[in-house]
Amino acid sequence: MSTISVPAHEISIFDDVEQLRKAFSGWGTNEGLIISILSHRNADQRKRIRQAYASTYNEDLLKSLDKELSNDFERLVHLWTLDPSERDAYLLNEATKRWTKSNQALVEIACTRSAHDLLLAKKAYHASYKKSIEEDVAYHTTGDFRKLLLPLVATYRYEGTEVNMTLAKTEAKLLHEKISDKCYNDDDLIRILATRSKEQINATLNQYKNQFGKDINKDLKEDSKDEYLALLRATIKCLTYPEKYFEKVLRLAINKTGTDEGALTRVVATRAEVDMKSIKEEYQRRNSVPLEKAIAKDTRGDYEDMLLALIGCGDA
Repeated sequence: MSTISVPAHEISIFDDVEQLRKAFSGWGTNEGLIISILSHRNADQRKRIRQAYASTYNEDLLKSLDKELSNDFERLVHLWTLDPSERDAYLLNEATKRWTKSNQALVEIACTRSAHDLLLAKKAYHASYKKSIEEDVAYHTTGDFRKLLLPLVATYRYEGTEVNMTLAKTEAKLLHEKISDKCYNDDDLIRILATRSKEQINATLNQYKNQFGKDINKDLKEDSKDEYLALLRATIKCLTYPEKYFEKVLRLAINKTGTDEGALTRVVATRAEVDMKSIKEEYQRRNSVPLEKAIAKDTRGDYEDMLLALIGCGDA
């Protein structure tokens, strides 16, 4: 009698699927079991769990999770279980549909992802929503916001390390002239931020500080209540120091009166496998409190447990 040999890693995937199904069965949902499995599986493993779950039970795991879970915990588990490109597409779509001038999620995704990851997110957007992110951004935004956001989501930046120092000096001077003249929506200013590689932008902004003695974002704080300037500063921070940008988002989400669960969930779900270690270090440096302690103080129950499990994932 012959037996079909199944690779060991596939056995563990099917074991995960069986355990997840058990978590939904009987009286009540076993949230702890869901957390213990999903929070310790990387993106590729989660994708294979979803595929195996669908082929075994003829149901999307996400639908099962949505039926069994609720509130912030459900949203966190849902976002985490999605493939990273699907997740970005989902968040981009949500950010365009609910767009407000203070919403920085579009800039966050457009400027902190690699060129390849942003391209994958745009392909996933086509597949999920039967249109492009560019047309949704163009439709839902207006004025200077549209002028900045549209090229940011449309770009495909060069990812190499080469830097043109002559260009960096010239464009630093150009940026300073435009900002000094308060031409914050200038075509060339937006062109530089939307098309140059991140290495080139870093070199340009270092030249800016060397030549003019100030960080560019300090010069963009002319009016702290101006939402377009806030978006411009967020764009620069995301392109140059993403860990500082995310630390600030988390600090504001946790420290304000009433937690901003939307921002907290988004950052933890999207950065746990990317640069959470750097974000935690930056949070500790800036606040003299470990991020896990701040989260534990501000959240409760299964939502808290899942957040703490994910920020403990380390860099995958």
